[in-house]
Amino acid sequence: MSDQTATADIDSRLEEHRVELTGYCYRMLGSAFEAEDAVQDTLVRAWRNFEKFEGRSSLRSWLYRIATNVCLDMLNAGKKRARPVDLTGPTPLAQAALNPRSQDTWLEPMPDGRILPSVTDPAEAAVARESVRLAFVAALQHLPPKQRAVLILREVLAWKASEAAELLDTSVASVNSALQRARATLAEHAGQIADTADPLDAEQRKLLDRYVAAFEGYDMAALTALLHEDAVMTMPPFDLWLRGHDDITGFMVSIGASCEGSRLVATEANGTPAFAHYKPNPDGPGFVPWAVQVIDISEGAITGLHCFLDTPRWFPLFGLPDHLDAGAA
Repeated sequence: MSDQTATADIDSRLEEHRVELTGYCYRMLGSAFEAEDAVQDTLVRAWRNFEKFEGRSSLRSWLYRIATNVCLDMLNAGKKRARPVDLTGPTPLAQAALNPRSQDTWLEPMPDGRILPSVTDPAEAAVARESVRLAFVAALQHLPPKQRAVLILREVLAWKASEAAELLDTSVASVNSALQRARATLAEHAGQIADTADPLDAEQRKLLDRYVAAFEGYDMAALTALLHEDAVMTMPPFDLWLRGHDDITGFMVSIGASCEGSRLVATEANGTPAFAHYKPNPDGPGFVPWAVQVIDISEGAITGLHCFLDTPRWFPLFGLPDHLDAGAA
């Protein structure tokens, strides 16, 4: 085998693991771009040291070991990502003000295709989707980094305790203890995880169709009927968040009134339905990017509307166009 062929073979074998490694690093770091940087670092380190890989473990296990070390190094600064609901209480509409916080404060959305590898087992697919929901990834941020790694390896990826212990250079007893503590912490912070089916069932599709019609028509009565009475709306990078359909729709017809006449384009993020939100172009025809909306659905109602506004970052990540023509439906 020529050197060029051997290099291509190594590249191909490493690249096969990119999506699942990105999902792992995303759960660890809570940042789309840091996760992709961590995976790129992992694959570069693996490529440079491939001749030292002796096959005593699987290539997949070896890559997870490298990725874990990369993530633990990145988390040494002690930073953790959050949602607005993790930092403050809800703001009454009368006191609503848009105060931005720095980019590295926020838990970030992630396209499903970058973090959810194709699997044939429906139960495995369901666990993978649930484990990238915003609420779950936010809860993970409350765990110390090594507990975070243990919980993901054991609960999400279904590794044996002995396998996790070997990866982390620790004992099985230590892994089991860390998992017990992590479960207890997670139970305190996870809250309600959206229950969206995969694929969407008929009722969920109808709910989302009605949501699009209500939002694009800016019909607040119709929107109120779709929102749970305790629904939450967040808008990173602003720390403001609103609770309840009255405050949400009240915001939309006051501070958010410029969204009237918008268009929504379906996408997927964090294992749940999502939409690219385009506002009418204030400088000409058509529509311009405004937000990626990640939607939480539970018990037949919309319980969360998470609007990520930093569109120069999110729309390229999601492969979304930077303009919609005036005739877009």
